[in-house]
Amino acid sequence: MWLALYLSYITIGKVSNMSKNLVGNHIRKLRFNHDEMTQQQLADKAGVTRQTIVALEKGNYSPSLELAFRISLAFNLPLEEVFFYGDTTYLKKQ
Repeated sequence: MWLALYLSYITIGKVSNMSKNLVGNHIRKLRFNHDEMTQQQLADKAGVTRQTIVALEKGNYSPSLELAFRISLAFNLPLEEVFFYGDTTYLKKQ
């Protein structure tokens, strides 16, 4: 189901040029729950830059499906426990 929603988001986003990021995540919380993993440590495990992890945590960037899986594997968790689909505006206010 998550994959279908994600693919719908990608298609809708390209057609309507949406600027709102509807893919949220729990990366920051999970890093701290995994022995206070640093952004750089997660970036190394996922094969991306630290800046990519920063952008993901801030909600400024939606990961590719492949990157979402790599991050989930870094935490040894299912995809849906790391990422979610929906309005994340309220998260940015906290």
